[in-house]
Amino acid sequence: MLRQVAEGVLVHESAFVQSNAVVVRGGDGVLLIDPGVTGAELDCLADDLRELGPPVAAGFSTHPDWDHLLWHARLGEAPRYGTARCAATVRDQLADPDAKDQIAAHLLETEIAGQVPLDLLGLVTGLPAGTAQIPWDGPHVRMIEHQAHAPGHAALVIEERGVLVAGDMLSDVLVPMLDLNGTADPIEDYLTALRLLEGVAGDVEVVVPGHGSVGGSGQAQARIDQDRAYVLALRDGQVPADPRIGPAAKPGWEWVRDVHEGQLRRLAR
Repeated sequence: MLRQVAEGVLVHESAFVQSNAVVVRGGDGVLLIDPGVTGAELDCLADDLRELGPPVAAGFSTHPDWDHLLWHARLGEAPRYGTARCAATVRDQLADPDAKDQIAAHLLETEIAGQVPLDLLGLVTGLPAGTAQIPWDGPHVRMIEHQAHAPGHAALVIEERGVLVAGDMLSDVLVPMLDLNGTADPIEDYLTALRLLEGVAGDVEVVVPGHGSVGGSGQAQARIDQDRAYVLALRDGQVPADPRIGPAAKPGWEWVRDVHEGQLRRLAR
């Protein structure tokens, strides 16, 4: 079900790892960011949008992870955008004829096995390098591209609505997940991205992470501070004092500690 988080901005939360799809109302349609995750949820999202009225005018994928590249036929044939680097990464991934089968096989280990529609996965058009905003007839949506979590990752600032859509950053349940495969200095890349987000934190009242709870006033800066402390602890070889991986971790999210320990091992190598 869609929930309004700011004027003209609504969020649909998936049951799977609290994935957030974001809807921004525009002049003649809506901008749909990172829709997901199961077929039933995408169908529900399509129903909600039909009741809302305007069609989907454009889509956007914040980065090239499979759960941010989904679509449903009922959402229409609007252009789906990403950064140029995101789209290039997706093309490389899907050049492997077994790519979708590999995703489906990975999902066999989860509670949503067989429920994720992959036929329209990743049909993303890259916006030219240096593009500052999403081309659509609606509120100004500024892109902040960086290389923290994945190649061509972009946060979005809906300036007229005071909303920061953070992609897979600034989560209250997930620790920062570094790109440990495609970058020479994943720590510094992440710190650079946090500085970029800090530059807009004072201008927003709402932060929407890719996974987790929507944050209100002051939460953008608070989550930046928490993520920075975690990354600096990794850099300095210290144990992060982070509730997301400690005894106070949200029930059902204890596996985040495994993510953290995996990152420690990779960085140690």
